[in-house]
Amino acid sequence: MLGTVLLLLALAKTACPSPASVASRRAEALKKLLEVFGMEDPPAPPAHFKQPPQYMVDLFNTVANADGVTKNPDILEGNTVRSLLDKTQSEEMRFLFVLSSVAKNEKILTAELHLFRLWPRVTDGPKRHHFCQVSVYQVLEKDKPDTPGGKKLLAARLVSLQTSGWEVFAITPAVRDWTEDESSNQGLLVTVQSPGGSPLDPPPLQFASGRGHHESKKPMLVLFTDDGRRGASLPTAGFPDLKPQAPSLPAKMPVPKLGRSRSTRSLDRLQPCQRRPLSVDFEEIGWSGWIISPRGYNAFHCKGSCPFPLGENMRPTNHATVQSIINALKLSEGVSSPCCVPDKLYSINLLYFDDDENVVLKQYDDMVAGSCGCH
Repeated sequence: MLGTVLLLLALAKTACPSPASVASRRAEALKKLLEVFGMEDPPAPPAHFKQPPQYMVDLFNTVANADGVTKNPDILEGNTVRSLLDKTQSEEMRFLFVLSSVAKNEKILTAELHLFRLWPRVTDGPKRHHFCQVSVYQVLEKDKPDTPGGKKLLAARLVSLQTSGWEVFAITPAVRDWTEDESSNQGLLVTVQSPGGSPLDPPPLQFASGRGHHESKKPMLVLFTDDGRRGASLPTAGFPDLKPQAPSLPAKMPVPKLGRSRSTRSLDRLQPCQRRPLSVDFEEIGWSGWIISPRGYNAFHCKGSCPFPLGENMRPTNHATVQSIINALKLSEGVSSPCCVPDKLYSINLLYFDDDENVVLKQYDDMVAGSCGCH
C-alpha cells in the first residue's frame, strides 16, 4: 500500500493537472497514507506547545534509531505504548485516567502507574523508618473508597525514604476492567503507611501531583498494548544495516516524474537490481504538528533489472531463477523476467500526540525496504 501512496503523491505533482485535480489526488494519497498508519484522520496538533514525557522520549530512543527504524523487534511489548496523564490534578493521592483514546481492538498487555517520588518531609517518621509501605488500590466505590468493599488492592511494596525518583506499579487488572466497562473506572487510590501497616500522619513520603508540579513529574499511566496489526517484516538481530546497496542519488517523496526520455528509461532497465533511497518527509506532507519523532525517514525502494543469468548478488529465489531461465530461452510465451522487489522489510516507530494530547509510541511493520532481490 505504501508504494501506491507514493505514486499518488507523485502524480499529484506531474504535468499540468488542474488545481482541483492536484488537491483531490493529494487528499486521496494522504488518506491512503493515514490508512497505512491505522488512522482515519490525522490527530489535531496540541493547542499549545507541549513537552512529551521524558519516559516516552527515552523509550523511543531505546526502541528506534533517529529515523524511527526499529533497532530490535523484541524490545517492545506489543506494538503500541500509550501515556496518559492524571485528570484529577488533585493534591490528594487520588488519580483518574481517561481511556477514551484506547481503541476497541487494542489488547491490554501491561499497564503501569508511574509516580514521581518527592524528597521526604522532614518529620520524625524518617528517623524511625528508612522505608514506607506504598499501596495502590483500584477504587470500586467513588464516594466510599475506605469502606471494606470500596477498593481493591493492586500493588504494595516498601519504598525508600532516602531518595527521590520514579516509582512504577503494575495495575494491569484494573485497566482491563476499565476497558471492558468504562463506567467501572472510578480511579486509583494510593496510601502511604509505616512498614508495619500503621497510618502515618503526616506521611513522610509524597508523590508529585498533577497540580503544582512540573509537567515532567506528573502522574502517568503507561499502557503497553497490541492492536493486532502485523505485517511480513523479518526478525533481525541487532541494528539493521540501512545503507544503500549501491551509490545513487537520493529521492524525496514525492519526486518521481513522468515523461522521462526513452534513453533514460532504458538506462534504468540496464542498471542491476539494487536498493535506492526514498525520503519520506512528514513536514512536507503537513504532519509535523502532531508527529514528535522522527521528522521523516528513509523508506528506500527497489529498482533495476534482473538479467539472465541471475547471480547470487541478485539474491534470487529459486522460483526467480527458473523464471529467468524460461524467459531467456523463450520456452513459454508471456513469461517476463523476474522483478526487483524488497526481500527484507523493517518496521518504523512513530512518537506522536493523539487527539487527546496523549503521547503515543506506535510500531508499524513493513515500512522500510531492508534489501532488494530478484523475485
